[in-house]
Amino acid sequence: MKDYLVRGMTMDGFVKVVAIRSTELVRRGAQIHGTTPNATAAFGRALTAASMMGNMQKVEDGSMTLQIRGGGPIGTITCVSDSQGNVRGYVTEPNVPLVEKYPGKLDVGSTVGVDGSLTVIRDLQMKEPYVGSVPLISGEIGDDVTAYFAQSEQTPTACALGVLVDTDCSVKVAGGYLVQLLPGAPDEVIDELEAGIKRAGAVTKMLENGMTPEDILGQVCGSLGVVFMETAEVGYKCYCTRERVESALISLGRKELQEIADEGEAFPVECQFCDTVYKFTPDDIRELMANS
Repeated sequence: MKDYLVRGMTMDGFVKVVAIRSTELVRRGAQIHGTTPNATAAFGRALTAASMMGNMQKVEDGSMTLQIRGGGPIGTITCVSDSQGNVRGYVTEPNVPLVEKYPGKLDVGSTVGVDGSLTVIRDLQMKEPYVGSVPLISGEIGDDVTAYFAQSEQTPTACALGVLVDTDCSVKVAGGYLVQLLPGAPDEVIDELEAGIKRAGAVTKMLENGMTPEDILGQVCGSLGVVFMETAEVGYKCYCTRERVESALISLGRKELQEIADEGEAFPVECQFCDTVYKFTPDDIRELMANS
């Protein structure tokens, strides 16, 4: 089954909602970076959140970067989403030790840490990108995204994310949802939403039971109802090309390029977001120097 997300609004118009099935894209990210279970869970949650947040901004050719630095063993998590919700990312340390809250429950918070911040960079195709940053509160990522929207964008939000890592270390299911209150939402809407979130429970349990993103939002919103406005397929997608790598090499300067060429060996450049390796021979390097 392909990954996709849905966006909509409650029938009264007071709540914006988005939910995603991100199992395949999280599997792909874990495969590329060779993450251990705790890193898979943390990285997968960040990819899932970034996909939803990127889709929500709806600026053509725009992008959204989610960066999490918590001081934990995983180091920095960086995820980039396009305006549809296709994502790519990387972590500083993919091989982190297994830490559980209790048997069968990975401790994502201790993997990420809380001594740091969550930063969102929105490239809206303007002169300068919008940058917002908030201190981490739990390292669980969903709570931290919730805090980001409340503090940096003054939007009451509930974010739930889940990645279930199987006993063979593969990704069994992954997904999440975001719900946001719009100005003027009455208390009864807030009460129903809080009850729905409690009733829905863990995202991974709902996905394990075969629930779709539409089902999840229906469970969360309850009697408020949901009008679905958009469905979009999403995936793990990198935009690297040989031409972009060539531009990066040229930026090193002639002196460093000359040193690379003088070594007389093929020079591999690996994309940090995916598993693509671009190889440049000494002649390729000299040609770059001649054309730069």
